[in-house]
This record gives sequence, C-alpha cells and structure tokens, in this order.
Amino acid sequence: MKNKFLIPLYILILLLVAAGCYLYATAMMDSLTFYRSPLADTPPSPGASLGQPLADRVVIVLVDALREDTSLDAQVMPTLQTLRTQGAWATMHSIPPTYSAPSWTTLLTGAWPDINDGQSINPPDNDSVRIFTQDSIFDGAQRAGLNTAVSGYTWFEGMLAKDGLDAGFFTEGEDDAADQDVIAAALPWLQSGDYQLVLVHIDQVDWAGHHEGGPIDPSWNLAASRADAMITELIAQLDLSKDTLIILADHGQIDRGGHGGQDPITMLEPFIMVGAGVVPGHYDDIRMVDVAATIAALLGLDSPGSNQGRVLDEMLTLTPQQSADIKEIVGAQQANLLTAYQASISVPANPYQTLEEARQVRLDRERTPRAFVALLLALIPAVILYARRGTRAAWILGGVLFYLLLFNIIYSVIAGKTYSLSSVTSANDLIFGTAKYVAVSLLIAWLVVMLGLRAFTGQPVTAVRISLILAVTTLYLLSLPLLWSYYRNGLLVSWTLPEFESMFLGFLSVLQGLFVSAIGLLLAGVSALVTRFARKA
Repeated sequence: MKNKFLIPLYILILLLVAAGCYLYATAMMDSLTFYRSPLADTPPSPGASLGQPLADRVVIVLVDALREDTSLDAQVMPTLQTLRTQGAWATMHSIPPTYSAPSWTTLLTGAWPDINDGQSINPPDNDSVRIFTQDSIFDGAQRAGLNTAVSGYTWFEGMLAKDGLDAGFFTEGEDDAADQDVIAAALPWLQSGDYQLVLVHIDQVDWAGHHEGGPIDPSWNLAASRADAMITELIAQLDLSKDTLIILADHGQIDRGGHGGQDPITMLEPFIMVGAGVVPGHYDDIRMVDVAATIAALLGLDSPGSNQGRVLDEMLTLTPQQSADIKEIVGAQQANLLTAYQASISVPANPYQTLEEARQVRLDRERTPRAFVALLLALIPAVILYARRGTRAAWILGGVLFYLLLFNIIYSVIAGKTYSLSSVTSANDLIFGTAKYVAVSLLIAWLVVMLGLRAFTGQPVTAVRISLILAVTTLYLLSLPLLWSYYRNGLLVSWTLPEFESMFLGFLSVLQGLFVSAIGLLLAGVSALVTRFARKA
C-alpha cells in the first residue's frame, strides 16, 4: 500500500519542482537586474575641495573591455607602450559584476557597484538606462564651473543626464565605424581647449570580444591596434605640459569572449596616466575606485560623496602638505559615507568600522539562521537516502554522480563555459544550452542505471519508480549548491550584491532542476513503454 502512492508522489514532486525552478530562476535574475543601492534615495553629500588643480584639463580615454595583457603587447598597442615610458602606470583591479554599466559608474563615482547604484546587469535597451544617483566627478566639475564633454556609447547620455554636460556625442554603434565617429566628435573639443573634463569611449575591442571570436581571435588584436591608433590622434591635440591624459578599461573578457562574472581576467584592467601633475613610473596595483578621487585631485574638485577610493598621491606632483590635506579631506568624506551606509543597512553606528566591516556585521546576522535552515534541508534527504541504502540505491546514487560528471564535462570542457555570468551570452543561450546539456547527461546516466539494474526486464511499474527516484535524487544533489547560495546570499538579492560565484552555481542548479524534473517525467514514461515492449518480446 505504501509503494502504491510513491509514483504519484514522485510525479507531484517533479511537477512542483519544475514550476518552482522556473519561477525562482526568474525571480533570482530579476532581483539582480533591479538591485538598488541602500544609498539610492539618500546619496551622501560631496566632501570638500581637494585643493588647487594640477592640470588645466583631464582627458579620459575608456577603451571598453581592453584586457591588461593586450594593452601590454607592444606589437599590438605601441602608443600605450610609449605612454608608459612617459607617465605613471599600474594594474587596476575591479570587482564583479564586470559589466560596463556598473564599471562605468564605479569609475566616475569612486564607489563599488554595491554602493554606486549603477545597474548590476547592463540595460536591456536604451530606454532603461538608469541615471546616476550618486555624486560623480561630472557633478563635481559642474559645481566647480568647469566645462565637460563626453563622446561615446549612448548609455552615457542617460547615465549623466543630471550632470549638465556642456557637449556630447552619443552613438548606438560599437564597432570601428562608430569609434571613428566618436573620435571625430571629440577632436574639435580638444582642439578648442574649451572643455576641462572630457571622456572619450572607444568600444570596438568589446565588440570584437562579443562578435568576432573573443580575445583568442586575431580580430581582437586588430581592434586593439585600431584603438591604439585612435589614442594617437587624440594625443596630437593635447599639451601634456598642461593637460593630463588617463587611459583605462572598464573590464576584461574571458578568452572566448564575454564578461560580467568573477573570472580573474575580467577584473584586471590597464591604468595609464601621463601629463601635467603626474610623476612617471610603474606603480603598485590600484583599485578601480581610486580613479574618481584622483581625477578630482587633478582638477581640484570636491571628493565625490560616495567615493570609497583614495587619491593616488604617489603618482601626483603633490607636496607632503598637499598629500596630508587630501588624505584628511577624503577621510572626512568617507567617514560621512560610513555613517550614511550604516544607517541605510540598519547597523549600529561605529566610526571605527570600514564599510566592508559594517556590511559583514549585517551579513553575519542574517547568515546564522540561514545556515541552520540550509543544513537541516540538506541533512533530511541524506538521512532518508542512508536509511534506504542497498544495491538499488547505490546504483541510483552512482547514476546521479555520473550525471553530474557528464553535465560538467559538457558544460566546461566541450562547450567551454565558465561558472560565471561571463559565459552568458543571452538568456536563450543559457536556457537552451542548459536544457541540451541536461538532456544528454541525464539520458546517458538513466540508461546506465536502468541497464545496471536490469530494470527493462522487470515490471513497468518498477522501471517507472526507478526512473522517478533517479530524477528526485538528482534534484537533491542539485539542491546543495542552491542551499549554499541561500546561506551566503539569501533567497534573492536585496540590500547588498551577492557573492557572484555562489549565486551563479545556485542559479545553474535551479536551471538544471527545471530540466531534470521535466526530462525525468519523460524518461519515466519511456521506461514504462520500453519495459512493456521488452516483456512482449
């Protein structure tokens, strides 16, 4: 009698899991896509002025997706190599999400993505671009009465809409032709000398990464070489005894093309600064959040209100007193930021904490009960499996482990994907790719188990039960990465950005769970048919 209800129970479990996985996967991605900083509605006020300007103007050249290793190749980018001998340069580090939108916001506000309120996932269309809510260097330039200009991709127009740009050229193109238009628009601004803060965005390296084979394809280096030549054109319009030129990138790309996740190569970028106010040399690594404060110091602007970085004073021609004054001003600004952040995340005020320590206080407070729930949910099925141990259970567990091995070989070795958002080229690619990998892996694992247990020679009901148990047991093991993600990040993204590695593994498990449930039901039906035909034969 007890076994009579097992098959309907397993079928109900698979149906519920399939529906739940679909709804939960959608909710997970929506919560990341629409994440807002705790400071979104209460941006901290800017700090004081960082002193007298060191340069007449600052020109920022942002080469989208330029990897550090590519920038160091003298055969590909000879202009950058020459600039390194004339100026200050270092390796720059960013953090995920390594998409353009959050990285641009970090560069211009000095705040990490968790704080800066930039979009965590790039805008799906040009009408969805989020305007800056946190103080930026363009805000500071406007307050100081400086003229500003931006030439680049169209998202900048929406992001900087409140900053009162004095000139702008924006394109929806991302290839070489679009970059030529970007440079053509910027050259007259540089020739006139009327603009003190200019941003030029070169996009074709990113285009080559996404659409022309990635960094391992020759098209990547060709795009980087063209970008290098464009930088030469811009330099010709500058007087580096008065002007400062900064060349950097927003993120890297994985070898096969793509970015967004926590892959180390996507979090290393070049940083080169040359011209007025700069002490040449090769310096220790810097952080992406250090850029905004350094530009503010070069132009004598206010310290941006949400700035988490430092002025790279070792690279600047500052007196010891100027350096001390700047550290004091930035320290006061960041103390104000800390107070605002602690209040926004409901952590008691503590002037001796860092922002990361304040964040960790709340994370620890939330993770303790989640750890208990996750551990309980992981142990209960394990106890049941142990109680039902035997030859059949061993075969089924072996089949599940075989499925996991096959899936990950297909996913990472054959398809060449990484366990991060960097491998997600589109929602459809992720969904249908995962469906194919699950179908192939589960089918092979199912055949091994069914043949090993000689299930096709027995009763159809037994074959169906084994197929369903295989699917349900697979779901249990797939739940373990999800439970880990739940412990680390919560059910959904809320007041802080997640650990991207654990969240992605959990998300990938949810997608697998959807297709394991659906295909498991299909295989149960197939097993019944095969068994009937085998018995008749």
